[in-house]
Amino acid sequence: MRFIKYSSSGNDFLIFQSFERDNGGRSSLAKRVCERHNGIGADGMVVLLLGQDSKDSKKYAYEWEFYNADGSKAKMCGNASRSIGHYAFVEGIAPRKHSFLSQAGIIGITIDESDTSLVQSDLGAYKLVEEHIVESNPYGVKSWALLDSGVPHLVGFVNDKKMLTYLKDELLRALREKYNANVNLAYIDESSDRSRILYMTYERGVEDITQACGTGAAAVFAMALRLGLCGKKALLIPPSNEILELQMTENQHILFKGKVQRIAICEWLNSI
Repeated sequence: MRFIKYSSSGNDFLIFQSFERDNGGRSSLAKRVCERHNGIGADGMVVLLLGQDSKDSKKYAYEWEFYNADGSKAKMCGNASRSIGHYAFVEGIAPRKHSFLSQAGIIGITIDESDTSLVQSDLGAYKLVEEHIVESNPYGVKSWALLDSGVPHLVGFVNDKKMLTYLKDELLRALREKYNANVNLAYIDESSDRSRILYMTYERGVEDITQACGTGAAAVFAMALRLGLCGKKALLIPPSNEILELQMTENQHILFKGKVQRIAICEWLNSI
């Protein structure tokens, strides 16, 4: 079985294509191939679905299935959307500018004309679920907000960037479980006219802090903009230190752009 391994800003994925939807075995497969020691290793597995006819199929080039490293399914993953967009372009499945259907809706993809490693996703509009959430924490977060940027995210802002490395996994895990959401801590870099935001995400399904999270970046950006902490364009810096460009459009869609790496062709020899 052939996978292509991708990395989007340090968030890594295993991608393959199929003409068939999941028959019940892909969650188990994802858990096995994403395992770092006895598998290939990745934060998630993505299946590009071809030939799926529907009344709206002319609006998009393909569909996808996304699986977290623990085998659970997710409606959306921002970094994976950039990886699969690049994969579809390189494999000749879709043009430089195209859309695909996720469980969170139609996602627009644009491959940069001068640098094909730069990929932009249109993640659509976010939803504010709840704000002014008070949770005792050692980071100095006065209140949290719960947003849906394709998947749910809890967002809290810190006043000291050292708090992004002062991480208490048991607390982050408890918040993740309580709200069934990814947990984000973010710091506004005042030295850059507030156009740079440092952040980290404890991701459900991975159950750890990842090198980057695209929907997490979108949620942090959306909340920072809502609070007047940044403008309609900002640079977000995840733990991988790769730069992510985010922009809010006039129709309130979040555009998300960054580098994508096509790393390796992997052959899975174990039986499914």
